[in-house]
Amino acid sequence: MDDTRFGLARHVTLPGPLRLDGGALLSPVEIAYETYGTLNADRSNAILICHALTGDQHVASRHPVTGKPGWWERMVGPGKPIDPARHFIICSNVLGSCMGSSGPATVNPATGAPWGMSFPVITIRDIVRAQAMLLDHLGIETLAAVVGGSMGGMQTLSWPATFPDRVRAVVIIASTARHTAQNIAFHEVGRQAVMADPKWRGGAYYEEADPPSAGLAVARMAAHITYLSEAGLTAKFGRRLQARDAKSFGFDADFQIESYLRHQGISFVDRFDANSYLYITRAMDYFDLAEEHGGHLANAFRATKARFCLVSFDTDWLYPTAESRAIVHALNAAGAPVSFVELSSPFGHDAFLLEAPELNRVVDGFLRAGA
Repeated sequence: MDDTRFGLARHVTLPGPLRLDGGALLSPVEIAYETYGTLNADRSNAILICHALTGDQHVASRHPVTGKPGWWERMVGPGKPIDPARHFIICSNVLGSCMGSSGPATVNPATGAPWGMSFPVITIRDIVRAQAMLLDHLGIETLAAVVGGSMGGMQTLSWPATFPDRVRAVVIIASTARHTAQNIAFHEVGRQAVMADPKWRGGAYYEEADPPSAGLAVARMAAHITYLSEAGLTAKFGRRLQARDAKSFGFDADFQIESYLRHQGISFVDRFDANSYLYITRAMDYFDLAEEHGGHLANAFRATKARFCLVSFDTDWLYPTAESRAIVHALNAAGAPVSFVELSSPFGHDAFLLEAPELNRVVDGFLRAGA
C-alpha cells in the first residue's frame, strides 16, 4: 500500500504548538511539501532541499501557477547529483510563505480569516524547526544531507546548529551566516515599496482580491538587481534600447534592462504574496548564526558530526565569497570536516540556479563521498 505522506503536492496540518523565537506559539502548523524517490528500509537516504526567498516546494515538478519546470531541475532528477533513484528527496514550502505552509495568507483558526499582519514574525531557525516537525511526521530521524542555496543555505547552516544529531552532511551554496547592513538595506527598500502601496491596506488586502501588486513588483525589481552581476547585466543588456531605434524622451522602458526588470516584477506578483515577502525578508534580516551561539560562529557547529561543503561564486556580490570563507573558518575552528570552492560564473548570485556543470560536479562528488 502506498504511503499517502509521500509524493507530489502534499500538505499536512500538524497540531503543534511550535514555539517561535519571538515567543509566540503557532498552532496548528501547516506544511506544504513534495517528496521524490523512495525512502530506503533503514530510512538513511533522505535529503532535505531548502528553497530560497521566493522559491517553493516544487523543486523538480511543474509549478502549479506559472506552469514552469521545477526551480532546481538542473540539480534534482534522474541522473542528476540529487537523484530520486538513490535519494529520498524532500522539499517543503517554508513557514511564512504562500504556497500552502502557514503564513500570513493562510487562515487563522481563531478568527476564520487570513492571518495578515497578525501572523507572528518568524526566524530562519523557526523555519528549520517546522521542517523538523515535518520530518517527524514522515518518520525520518536523520537526514543524509541538507542542501540549499541563498536563503536555503541559511536554513542548511541552521540545521546542524539546531539539530546537530539529525543531519550527516550539509551543502551551503551562495549563502551567508548573517545579513550585512547592505543586505538589510535592500530588503528594507522592498518592504517599504510594498507598504507604501495604498492597496497594501496594512496587510488586510485578502478580502479585496486586489493585492499591492505595484509595490511588490518594485520590491522584486530592486531585489533582482542584487541577484545579477554587473558584468552579466552588461553582457546581456548593456545600454541597448528596447524595441526602438532612438530614445523616447519619456519614461517608458527605453532600455532593455528596464523592460526586463518590469517583466520580472509583473510576473512575480502572479505567484507570490506581498505579506509573505515582508515576513520572509524579515526572517533573513534577523538571521545571525553567531549571535544565536554566544557571539561565536564556531560554537554553532561544535555539537555536530556532520560533513560540510560550501560553494561560492566569484561574481556574487549579494553574498560574496568572503561570507563563505568566514563560515569555513568557523567550521575549521570547530574541528568540523569542510570542503570549500569558489566557482567562476558571469551570473552573480543567481548562478546557483542556472546551468553550472561545475556546481553539479561538486555537489555530486560530495554526496557520493558520504554514501
